[in-house]
Amino acid sequence: MDFNLLNQNKEEGKGNQGKKGPKDTKFGSSIASAVLIFMLITATYIVFSDTSKKVPEVPISVLAKSVSLGEVKKILVEGEKLTITYKDDTIKKAQKEASSSLSQTLTNYGVKADVLANTDIEVKNDTGFGFWLLNILPILIPILFIVFFFWYLSRQVKGAGMQAFTFGQSKARITDPNDKNNRVTFKDVAGCKEAKEELKEIVDFLKSPKKFLDIGAKIPKGVILTGAPGTGKTLLARAVAGEASVPFFHLSGSEFVEMFVGVGASRVRDLFKMAKKAAPAIIFVDEIDAIGRTRGGGFGGGNDEREQTLNQILVEMDGFEPNDKVIVMAATNRPDVLDPALIRPGRFDRKVILDLPDRNDREEILKIHSLKKPFAEDINLKLIAERTPGFSGADLYSLMNEGAILAARENRKKIFQFDLIRAIEKVMLGPERKSHLLSKKEKEITAYHEAGHAIVASVLPYADPVHKVSIIARGSAGGYTLKLPLEERKLQSKKEFIDDIAMSLGGYVAEKMIFGDITTGPSSDLQVATNLAKAMVTRWGMSDVIGPVALADRGGVTQFGEMREDQHSEDIAKKVDTEIHRIINDGIKSAEKVLSEHKKAFTAIAKKLIEVETLEQEEYEKILTAHGILLKKKEEPATLEIAK
Repeated sequence: MDFNLLNQNKEEGKGNQGKKGPKDTKFGSSIASAVLIFMLITATYIVFSDTSKKVPEVPISVLAKSVSLGEVKKILVEGEKLTITYKDDTIKKAQKEASSSLSQTLTNYGVKADVLANTDIEVKNDTGFGFWLLNILPILIPILFIVFFFWYLSRQVKGAGMQAFTFGQSKARITDPNDKNNRVTFKDVAGCKEAKEELKEIVDFLKSPKKFLDIGAKIPKGVILTGAPGTGKTLLARAVAGEASVPFFHLSGSEFVEMFVGVGASRVRDLFKMAKKAAPAIIFVDEIDAIGRTRGGGFGGGNDEREQTLNQILVEMDGFEPNDKVIVMAATNRPDVLDPALIRPGRFDRKVILDLPDRNDREEILKIHSLKKPFAEDINLKLIAERTPGFSGADLYSLMNEGAILAARENRKKIFQFDLIRAIEKVMLGPERKSHLLSKKEKEITAYHEAGHAIVASVLPYADPVHKVSIIARGSAGGYTLKLPLEERKLQSKKEFIDDIAMSLGGYVAEKMIFGDITTGPSSDLQVATNLAKAMVTRWGMSDVIGPVALADRGGVTQFGEMREDQHSEDIAKKVDTEIHRIINDGIKSAEKVLSEHKKAFTAIAKKLIEVETLEQEEYEKILTAHGILLKKKEEPATLEIAK
């Protein structure tokens, strides 16, 4: 498997709109919890109320007889209730008349005065509050609980109702210009020189709009940032807000659309209303293609929620009400699918394109990400920048972070150069799969496969030189051949593509030549070669049979919204298939010729890989030189053919 960072063609995926789960389950769970609490309290009340001892009650006549016999130790009088404690510590209860005292009642029943005087009688008068509380509490507790139960349910209903009323409010997050911890300026953004120059005018207008208005100039209402994922679109928008020191409203395009019709348009109105109150301000909508796609695709008819949201954005940006001092910024990596009305002058007037950083820009980005990292003396960021063509700003951040993680994992206090070298491969291919042990036969097949890639790349004049060959599994790759260009280039020629296809097929040819059989190893190589050959024929006009015609219509959309790339006749489609097969077969023949003519070097590299598993550039080039293969020099520029 080979990896050419410069020649890879990345297809950008479609933005997926997040779906929110139903909120009515919260209300149902609240009812269930309230019922459960009610049952627990009721059970507890019953248990505690039944645990009280059953005290026997005796008539007043029996009490009088017991007092006369001297069996009573103490009598506690609580209003009309009597608690009798006998000398054997038995406790009983009795009830006296309300209108007479206890002594009078006992005297009426024949108890003598001297006997009554020897009996301990204690009178306890109940206060009014305690009396009423004691009598009302058994009735009051259930009533209070029922009131609490209904209050709890009504509170949940009210919360659900309030959420329904707040659906139309904007969910934009606001960055305060005075928040120095989250403030980002142009100094924090490396590279993107042309993009920063374009955006400096926006900053000047927000800081001092008078000089523009005095000369009759109007600042663009909208700025759209386009570029590959990870090139720093969101970071650059935050830098504009930080430089201008104005409020920054930011949210994603998918946050406008909800399950209710009209919510997205209502949120757009609320967002612009908030921004006008805080003006001068910046509104930043990330991934605007989630709501800004071309209308009329056949989804949902005229009442499509996404289209209503887009229509409201169009009205707010260029309607009857002026939006002075409110600038709308948006970011997307799919500018080809945006509605034409959204990017016309008067709305998103200015388009700022962010390319992948070149070598100098990558070095500057690496310096920014290395500010708080302790480096060893052997660190060379220039070399790291040279070995990372095709890396975006996000990839470089991940590279520096992975290097620090590797150093920390080995309990070192500083980051060394080999940490960053290993981090490059980890970001590109994934972590080493050390547990993935190959059998002796599989190891041999992988070694010859990667040696086939390497020799073809080193011999063919327009292929990039090899920097590393390894049969250690990384990510989904059983082995890899890393090749990097001598010089960074924006354009590639037909000859370079043909050699790249032959190099991709080198592993396939090597397996067939050495073992007389083919494994599943070259599956990804065949896919890369086929896609590249198809692009040469249908997109870049590099076929003599088809001619300079672009047949692939990436923006074509049918009535039902399905992408349709092959919008040509069956005769042309047959010629395209024939040309793709011819280019692939020519690549196989070219790889077979190289491996046959340099079989000794090919075998030597494979055997060395079986022995050491990894060959770095210096050791690999020694083997090439020993077998008479000339090394590629930087002074030899590649021939560039441009169709006119």
